[in-house]
Amino acid sequence: GGGRLRRRGVSAMRARPPAGFRLARLIRLSLAAAALAGCSTIGEQGEVVPKIQAPAAPKVITETTSSAEHKRMVALFGGEYRNPAISGYLNAILAKFAGGDEVGGRSYRVTILNTPIVNAFALPSGDIFVTRGLLALANDGSEVAAVMAHEIAHITERHAFAREEEERRAAVVSKVAHLVQNKQRGDEVEALGKMSIAGFSRQQELQADQRGIQTIAKVGYDPFGASRFLLALGRSSALKAALMGQASASKPDILATHPSTPDRIAAAVRVARGFGAPDIGARERDSYLQVIDGLPFGDDPAEGTVRGRRFIQPRLGFTFTAPEGFVLENSTQAVLGIKDGGADALRLDSVAKPQDKDGDKSLEAYVRSGWIEGLLDSSVETIDINGLPAVTAIARSGEWNFRIAAIGNGDTIYRIIFATHALDPAQEKAYRAAIDSFRRIGPAEAEKVKPLRITVVVARSGETTATLSARMVATDKPLETFELLNGLEGGAAIKPGERYKLVTE
Repeated sequence: GGGRLRRRGVSAMRARPPAGFRLARLIRLSLAAAALAGCSTIGEQGEVVPKIQAPAAPKVITETTSSAEHKRMVALFGGEYRNPAISGYLNAILAKFAGGDEVGGRSYRVTILNTPIVNAFALPSGDIFVTRGLLALANDGSEVAAVMAHEIAHITERHAFAREEEERRAAVVSKVAHLVQNKQRGDEVEALGKMSIAGFSRQQELQADQRGIQTIAKVGYDPFGASRFLLALGRSSALKAALMGQASASKPDILATHPSTPDRIAAAVRVARGFGAPDIGARERDSYLQVIDGLPFGDDPAEGTVRGRRFIQPRLGFTFTAPEGFVLENSTQAVLGIKDGGADALRLDSVAKPQDKDGDKSLEAYVRSGWIEGLLDSSVETIDINGLPAVTAIARSGEWNFRIAAIGNGDTIYRIIFATHALDPAQEKAYRAAIDSFRRIGPAEAEKVKPLRITVVVARSGETTATLSARMVATDKPLETFELLNGLEGGAAIKPGERYKLVTE
């Protein structure tokens, strides 16, 4: 993430991005517009005609490819989080599924991924992956069981293979349409193909929900755990959107491939009712909360962590504070931030210091090398930031203005980019102050950065959601976060003697 700035050699910003790129792309991916290049040939009338390729043969899953896929998944999601107690609990759930018709009469094993992203997926090899973020969001054993049973259903129903075949078929049809018909008609065919794939995908999700609910109900879990977790997913998406100042969420994390829609939740409830009333099965709330007590929450400090407007990277030894109003997120490639729903944005990343034939390239030469479009030469200024050499400048591209800084620290260049429509004096002052906040931190300060954790407490008489959420550490919207993590609706009463999750250091 932003925490992997140097180790992963984060660059993500291509040389000379096109003018007028949208700020949403800067937030979601990078300041450069990512381009996907495809093969094409020139047709008789000069139009570009895509080549038509035969569908690829289905992949054959072997022990070698399975192991490689497992390693790739672990690497993509921040490594493995090793906790024998939690792994044992999850594998015990999977053991209850083993041998049943719903899981294809086979056994599965779980890997916990060390990331705050809420996600889960399964491989045909029998590997189930769940993230720390998902475990923190879930409220009891039946919810986690429902998630894993759902992912297994995708495997047993061969959804991945079916979707792959459907996408190949749609791609071939759309390419043929572009080849033999006019462009408008070809676009219509392609759009219809995409709609059919989307419908196919929704049907897969409903089918996996149904099979998953059947699986957990047959082994004694509360079948309503599935609908409760789907509801939590939707609420998580809405809260994230509110934190980022957006009117609606863009389906982050697991929602990108597992949309949690109201009709899907209603369908899960209907399936669960076929097994009886709520709470007829085991929820295992107390035992689940007991096993996740102490689970790391949010970013791994070793990879950098966000504390309000401040980003701290103890391993690399630096910190940076964003201007008032910015909400920060430590992504896999950079630290990203937005203000006012995207009216302003920032990005902090790093690159290895480039070299020319005479040795290291100067910071000023790097800034002028074309890595950002529309640089105003007269704005380039060499400065000192807390003892570090730096160069700052202004760039303009389309409707956007950029205040940028390149800060040298050994063989690394840290890049700070602010984007706004109108770079007025007030914003300029705030941006420069934020750039000036970049500084190195020593071992003593780095050691003070403690990981956030899920702490399970027993509610005392007289406590409320307000008093309990006030004990939360370093979270925006603490009350809403507390209610989300504990599956509570607004105004819900706290029950003395029951366990609740807090986020603490």
